[in-house]
Amino acid sequence: MKTGSIGTYAKKNMMIIALVAVVIFFSITTGGKILYAQNINNLISQNGYVFVLAAGMLLCILTGGNIDLAVGSVVCFTGAIGGVMMSRGFNYLQAVAVMLAVGLAIGMFQGFWIAKISVPPFIATLAGMYAFRGLSNVVLQGLTVGIDNQKFLRIFGGGADCYIPDYLGGDKLNLTCLAAGVGITMLYVLLTLIGWSVGRKKGVVSASPVADKVRLVVISALILWISYKLASYKGIPTVLMWIAGVLLIYGYITKYTAIGRYFYAVGGNEKATRLSGVNTKMVYFIAYANMGLLAGLAGILTVARASSSQPTYGQGYEMDAIASCFIGGASAYGGVGKITGVIIGATLMGVINQGMSIMGISANYQRAVKGVVLLVAVLVDVLSKKEKA
Repeated sequence: MKTGSIGTYAKKNMMIIALVAVVIFFSITTGGKILYAQNINNLISQNGYVFVLAAGMLLCILTGGNIDLAVGSVVCFTGAIGGVMMSRGFNYLQAVAVMLAVGLAIGMFQGFWIAKISVPPFIATLAGMYAFRGLSNVVLQGLTVGIDNQKFLRIFGGGADCYIPDYLGGDKLNLTCLAAGVGITMLYVLLTLIGWSVGRKKGVVSASPVADKVRLVVISALILWISYKLASYKGIPTVLMWIAGVLLIYGYITKYTAIGRYFYAVGGNEKATRLSGVNTKMVYFIAYANMGLLAGLAGILTVARASSSQPTYGQGYEMDAIASCFIGGASAYGGVGKITGVIIGATLMGVINQGMSIMGISANYQRAVKGVVLLVAVLVDVLSKKEKA
């Protein structure tokens, strides 16, 4: 590659480079502990809610840099309802259905004020943040409610058995996990090659073909390495299946569907989008209704992992989701952002949290570091906008 193309590629993939640098840094400072199989497993399990919430938050941000401040409180509220229901003998499927329905209803409620009444999203969701945090305490009566439904815990990522069984009967390694890793790698390579072929037929030429091939090899190797690490511990955690499902669905929506294009269009130029015949108010409504639904799912994953519901759950979750989107390349002005960026941003946040925890650094300093990382990510976005202007 020429020097110019290397610089362009590095600028385009700055957060990937940053993620690699952070992993290398913590590998050195923790004596390689952050790369232990159990720690990689914990990284996925502990940050499941971040991936789920960030996928929904991306849609809100795409509409013009808007955010949802209520998601942490909604996670707590839906988790409280589910925990109380199961503690009173309700079937876990009924509890899950109610938690998702309540999350969706809250999202639709907030979407109504934002889309129909034109209440600023910041104000509408700030009100929701206070209201649903208070209602969570009301539902739980200020107490912790334990959850002992083993099916619920196993399916949604709680307890010691929340892993996909090894159907291939491995001894030291989980062969099912390894097989899944190989299959995902082959599918990724195949889809990438098909994409390149379609692009060439349409006359689309990559600016950095060598870099694209290097990325293909690196990502493939990373998938295989992670699958090997998980296989050497307990295999595939069930929460990873929920994360993968959400990210795949929303990756498809944002890239291949009409409503996905509408999110980008509204964030790029709302007035022009409205004049072209798109119901922009409905786009806002869908974004926030969807955010409520995913907050309900995050509530399920949160209480399943903790095996309980508490009034304090969900605190700061909205900030983790927002930061993951911006760190992953979403624009503070809207109209720009990808699910792949969300994955990078959420992973970077998780690595920073876990690496500093292993080093014994207090949570206060962890917040400070995350704040600096977020500021730098947004600063890059602002400066790039000024360069184009």
